[in-house]
Amino acid sequence: MLNYVYYERKPQVRNCKIFSTSMLEVPKELISQAVLEELRVQRRPSFVPMSKEGNATKLFDKETGITQCCLSNGIPVNYKITENEARCGVMRLIVRGGRATETSVSKGAVVVGVRTLSEGGCVGNFSREQVELFCVNHLINCSLESTEEFIAMEFRFTLRDNGMRAAFQLLHMVLEHSVWLEDAFDRARQLYLSYYRSIPKSLERSTAFKLMLAMLNGDERFVEPMPESLQNLTLQSVKDAVMKQFVADNMEVSIVGDFTEEDIEACILDYLGTVSTAKSPNIEQSFEPIMFRPFPSDIHFQQVFLKDTDERACAYIAGPAASRWGFTAEGRDLFYLINASNMDDEMSNSDKIIHLEEKNVEKNGKKGIRSHPLFFSITLGLLAEIINSRLFTTVRDSLGLTYDVSFELSLFDWLNLGWYVISVTSTPSKVYKAVDACKNVLRGLHSNKIAQRELDRAKRTLLMRHEAETKSNAYWLGLMAHLQSSSIPRKDISCIKDLTSLYEAAMIEDIYVAYEHLKVDDTSLFCCIGVAGAQAGEDISDLGDEELDVGHHGMASSGRGLSTMTRPTT
Repeated sequence: MLNYVYYERKPQVRNCKIFSTSMLEVPKELISQAVLEELRVQRRPSFVPMSKEGNATKLFDKETGITQCCLSNGIPVNYKITENEARCGVMRLIVRGGRATETSVSKGAVVVGVRTLSEGGCVGNFSREQVELFCVNHLINCSLESTEEFIAMEFRFTLRDNGMRAAFQLLHMVLEHSVWLEDAFDRARQLYLSYYRSIPKSLERSTAFKLMLAMLNGDERFVEPMPESLQNLTLQSVKDAVMKQFVADNMEVSIVGDFTEEDIEACILDYLGTVSTAKSPNIEQSFEPIMFRPFPSDIHFQQVFLKDTDERACAYIAGPAASRWGFTAEGRDLFYLINASNMDDEMSNSDKIIHLEEKNVEKNGKKGIRSHPLFFSITLGLLAEIINSRLFTTVRDSLGLTYDVSFELSLFDWLNLGWYVISVTSTPSKVYKAVDACKNVLRGLHSNKIAQRELDRAKRTLLMRHEAETKSNAYWLGLMAHLQSSSIPRKDISCIKDLTSLYEAAMIEDIYVAYEHLKVDDTSLFCCIGVAGAQAGEDISDLGDEELDVGHHGMASSGRGLSTMTRPTT
């Protein structure tokens, strides 16, 4: 995660100079009461009705404790009052777009732009040092990151000494008065250049980089930007790429903490309601779709060699999956496939399963699991637990071919695709057999049927994890994300309320419906094996930019909740 400002109670070091409060005028507030009052008069912030049919300006759900509201400038807000962390709170701004909005002529613009904003750290007339000390005094921690689909800014604050109002002030200033500096842009660009050049020095990153480059067919949006792309960027181009996403109806704010309804709504109106309005750009119009490499291809299987004193090996196996909401890269909506007569000739029989049957329909007034928006998220999560368990017991324990092995899903929210990655850590003499064994486990769910005890164990694991994490404010931020997002219309409050019951209701047949849409055949699966040692077949450590720059072949993956680029084991 990229730190926008990092705060701790000790002297701050910057450019080898110690600065302290005696050297700077530390602001007590970033927005004065006079300025705030003027903004109130000009923009008249208020809560507006949540729907055209009713006049309710707030929707409160008793079961989850979540309140949804929308401001007159178009910014949707979700908040939850909780005592999980006494006198503390967290806030997250999510902006739709992220790296996926980069075009072929603006490769790396969003990720470098976000880092530039983070490096600069200035807002309005306040220097970075003043902002840092302001946050030290109010015990605020703030981070800014760009993912594949979104830009997110997260604040952790205390409610003591007006800490919540201070956090809202900082958010307001970033949205309204961000400062873009040329030297911050240069540092950001140099940072990503160093990231790129360090890839050949890591066996794991080199292997993952080559694999995902192959699978995603040359798309450069999810890897460290390449040197040529970085040289083409300017301060203005990265600023435009980022700030065009920061418009009111393209944002969503969620807050969780130990505050009162009166206090949180006052902050929302004062500091979010007074943000200027702007029309959201049509991101889909200029969006370049993400596609998996078509078959046939000669790079479904690749190898990486690294000369090193230590002998070791790793491997990654990856393939396409559906998105969290049941969409595929081919444009199919798995929830609304109708019947064989209306389907394309190319459509597989597995695609027809979802609409030929529905189970548990309207049981106890709730949707059946196969009708629920979270069907694929729930069943793929359970499937991942089952595959993980089988990989560990078979490839590691029974066959002794790996030190570690894991199966991980990357399910997107806004983008209509997903993928899975199997990560293997082994020795050069065993890694090839380990890869074959992993493939057999991945493809063996039909010949070796899922047992009820396996499903029950997976349910217990995920339900216990969910129950434990609900005591965390940050976890609730994740649950509340996209509740009011127009780009993810399938998510509503039922996706939080029904989570436990959906896990409990899932049956083995449901898991196989999800498994049918996990592509594990030879035409879809990609693999890359990395081997390091004194006798490695090829030394990649001295490769220059030309040899490493395989951007026309594909790209590295990215994981949910991680930083901008996916490195499956780093």
